[in-house]
Amino acid sequence: MIDNPAQVERLLGRLEAALPLVLGISPRLAATIQGQAPSMTVPTECQVTWVSYAGDEGGIMCRLQLNDGSSNRQFFASLTHLLTRPGTPLAHDITAYQKHRRKRLRRGAIPD
Repeated sequence: MIDNPAQVERLLGRLEAALPLVLGISPRLAATIQGQAPSMTVPTECQVTWVSYAGDEGGIMCRLQLNDGSSNRQFFASLTHLLTRPGTPLAHDITAYQKHRRKRLRRGAIPD
């Protein structure tokens, strides 16, 4: 098992209560979005408007609102590919979840 079920349940509840939440987009995620929507200018931040748990395979999934104004496409990403900024609500909890999940993924349980 990659995720700690109790930690995920607590974090999901706190994330849902804090929505919408502004988080940064990692360079890897930005490249993925750009590959799916080449004409889109990918912002450095997004609003997370929905969260759900996709099991060990996906972790905490987030629906991203990119505010590009030109597309009705919806994008979803794992919380592990989003970045906290100083002052982000729940930054400590998000970072702890991400570190735990990345550490477990590096051990080879499920590819990142």
